[in-house]
Amino acid sequence: MKYMLLKTYSPAAYCDTPINEWTPEEIEAHIDFQRALGAELAKSGELVDAQGLAGPDEARLVSSDGRSAAVVTDGPFPETKEFLAGYWIVDVESTERALEIAAQASAAPGPGGKPIGELIEVRAVMSAPASDE
Repeated sequence: MKYMLLKTYSPAAYCDTPINEWTPEEIEAHIDFQRALGAELAKSGELVDAQGLAGPDEARLVSSDGRSAAVVTDGPFPETKEFLAGYWIVDVESTERALEIAAQASAAPGPGGKPIGELIEVRAVMSAPASDE
């Protein structure tokens, strides 16, 4: 079953220092951790995709009635203090395994190399109903 693990840029359980205040070495260690996690999940065959996302200042909302030109705006977004920073899509045997991976991702290092306790949201990826074709 596929799960999406969502990483938000928000205060973590054990770190309230914004990443832009970390040292370059701390940021590098954090990114190295993310790369190692991705490699581990790819090796086990559980990784479907993982990406970091641009900041909310580059995001757009689009709505369309299907007949006229779409309306494209730069907001408002539901919450300005938090934003989606990245995600992993994993294909695993159980919900418990998805939660294990989320816990591993949550423990990414931050200032001083200590696990920061990022909040990782875990959602099952729903499949579309079968078509008659």
